[in-house]
Amino acid sequence: MAKQKVAMLTAGGLAPCLSSAVGGLIQRYTDVAPELELVAYRSGYQGLLLGDRIEIDPTMRERAHLLHRYGGSPIGNSRVKLTNAADCVKRGLVKEGENPLQVAADRLAADGITILHTIGGDDTNTTAADLASYLAANGYDLTVVGLPKTVDNDVVPIRQSLGAWTAAEVGAHFFDHVSNEQSAAPRTLVIHEVMGRHCGWLTAATARAYIQETRSNEYVEGLMMNSQMKNIDGLYLPEIAFDLEAEAERLRGIMDTCGYVTLFVSEGAGLDTIVAEREASGEAVKRDAFGHVKIDTINVGGWFQQHFATLLGAERSMVQKSGYYARSAPANGDDLRLIQGMVDLAVESALNGVSGVTGHDEEQNGKLRTIEFPRIKGGKHFDLSAPWFAEVMDVIGQSYRPA
Repeated sequence: MAKQKVAMLTAGGLAPCLSSAVGGLIQRYTDVAPELELVAYRSGYQGLLLGDRIEIDPTMRERAHLLHRYGGSPIGNSRVKLTNAADCVKRGLVKEGENPLQVAADRLAADGITILHTIGGDDTNTTAADLASYLAANGYDLTVVGLPKTVDNDVVPIRQSLGAWTAAEVGAHFFDHVSNEQSAAPRTLVIHEVMGRHCGWLTAATARAYIQETRSNEYVEGLMMNSQMKNIDGLYLPEIAFDLEAEAERLRGIMDTCGYVTLFVSEGAGLDTIVAEREASGEAVKRDAFGHVKIDTINVGGWFQQHFATLLGAERSMVQKSGYYARSAPANGDDLRLIQGMVDLAVESALNGVSGVTGHDEEQNGKLRTIEFPRIKGGKHFDLSAPWFAEVMDVIGQSYRPA
């Protein structure tokens, strides 16, 4: 039997788990199979296509525990879809007429890789599924085991994605500071835009963490530094329908009474409406290699600011985005424990030749297992019936209905 050789890559956007997951994989293999060679492809699937890799040497193994202290990815990320040949050619990753899947497979074979770990979200792992399927159909002997990373927590059927808990906690801390901007000028509207294209979980979880963080504060009622300043007055998610005029009337009452209004907005809230408006006006909306609207070009928070600032009679308005701050943080204690469990299972599955994505399977009573690739997909919506979400909305005092 040929000696096994392990490769890993991280891909997609950042999340507060990538550095720790890489460190965890290096540590686990060093513990249970120290004889195996470890390599990492730099910048995700781009590095795989270009043959750009890092050899994990003894010093890196010895110091891998330090990676748990950091955010970002120690091996770099990129957004590359192996089934989008035209985009790969355009970016100089393959030559005209080449199949990126075959180029990737040939590189893995040439490098002697028998196990590949992909750490990423639904796009990363569905791309891994495409690669695994191609390899199997073409006689390549390779086990592919993914770990689920996304701050949106929107991978089907995985209960909790790596990094999402941390992103919510860090986003809440971010806004605890930003909320003080309400004292900078009369009639101020502050909008906290949180990541979440199709899924409002992160925005809702950030609101919950923010409420928990500020609930125990001591205030000086009667002065500006009071409990009202730390309130959330509106929460808007992709899964929630709202009437702009009715909400503006409700919020106008708060503005007239308190002199400021605070909104939490998911970057995907109202996205379809905004995109439809722009395309109807003749604007070409930019999309990435996966066909997703480039959400940073849409500026959902700006849309809310434009409409609500006028309707509320705000003298000052601002949009603050916690996304890049939150997604670049090191993993917190809850995520570190989640990462460790998934890493241990990923290594065990890989050594046993079982491909898939590790996670707590919602369709099998939340059991931690290596989930079959064909069942992995993105776009999971946040469950508005979650009891903790009802508690959050009760605190905010906002009624809501599904979109």
